Amino acid sequence: MKKTGLLVLISTLFLSCKSTKLATLQNYNCIIIDTIFKDKINIRAISIADEKVYFAGDKNRVGSINLKNNTVTINTNFVNDTINYEFRGIAQTTNSVFVLNVGNPAMLYKFSKDFKSNKLVYKEVHDKVFYDSMQFWNDNEGIALGDPVENCFSIIITRNGGETWTKISCDKLPKMEEGEAAFAASNSNIVIQGENTWLVSGGKRARVFYSSDKGDSWKVFDTPIVQGESMTGIFSADFYDETIGFIAGGNYEKPNQNFQNKALTIDGGKTWNLVSENRGFGYASCVQFVPKSGGKQLISVGASGLYYSYDSGASWKQFSNDTSLFTVRFINENTAIAAGKDKIIKIIFETLSISNCFQN
Repeated sequence: MKKTGLLVLISTLFLSCKSTKLATLQNYNCIIIDTIFKDKINIRAISIADEKVYFAGDKNRVGSINLKNNTVTINTNFVNDTINYEFRGIAQTTNSVFVLNVGNPAMLYKFSKDFKSNKLVYKEVHDKVFYDSMQFWNDNEGIALGDPVENCFSIIITRNGGETWTKISCDKLPKMEEGEAAFAASNSNIVIQGENTWLVSGGKRARVFYSSDKGDSWKVFDTPIVQGESMTGIFSADFYDETIGFIAGGNYEKPNQNFQNKALTIDGGKTWNLVSENRGFGYASCVQFVPKSGGKQLISVGASGLYYSYDSGASWKQFSNDTSLFTVRFINENTAIAAGKDKIIKIIFETLSISNCFQN
């Protein structure tokens, strides 16, 4: 273990404030978008708890933003070699934060939540290794997902709070087709609800892998999302509960293609129906349900900007044309955090009168 180096910034990082009036957006009078962090950094993985946003970025950078006072803590000195790692997976338990990089070698670090201590808890060396995302079922059990190095997903699981991780043998996992993999777009191709787990794939196939027992057994379901090329498929998924779920993605190389890129399930992922064909956004890197919305409201970020739906994805309204964001998570039903190229923003969904919605 190398001693952690910390850079703490007392933030004055309301660097830009923009208010967007959406008088026609059902359920909201307007939306306020504030930039709360800005730097030369790419961030595709965030996690929110304890009034903090934890983030994982490129060039060996991980950190947090205290949402009470906008204090930013960035750790830049925990890697023992000269490689610049890009961390695109993040997850947390009550007392720890875990980050996982893409590429070879795979490096999974466990941090204390103040980032004063860290430990390398998993390393994997292979020409094909490429981990995409990570989540925890509870404080003891977690899962990370990676591209195949054989003929199945690379899946590692911990049952002891992240202290050790075990790679699951391919003979215990569903087989994948040549050219089928996952995308490290937004740390959202693993979704957990209780003991239920969904993984999503892209490339040659666009499928949903489902476990009802925290990764001990798996079933596979087909989807109608565009597939067959290396940069097509499902890039993001979210489940509102154990039955209502949404998948999004499309064709990364044709970002304006807005068909066969959004689908809804109401039976836990067994069947999927395309929605909003030839309407709404094109390629999307992340989609999330709005909390306490009954599974009706969603937002997405991606190459078309930010979009909102109030009818389970049947129709969408654009509320920002910012195409530089990669991932989004909700703090509560009225506030979300999004991150991407060089920034993290706060999105406030106002329900007050329009006159109260604008800021100088």
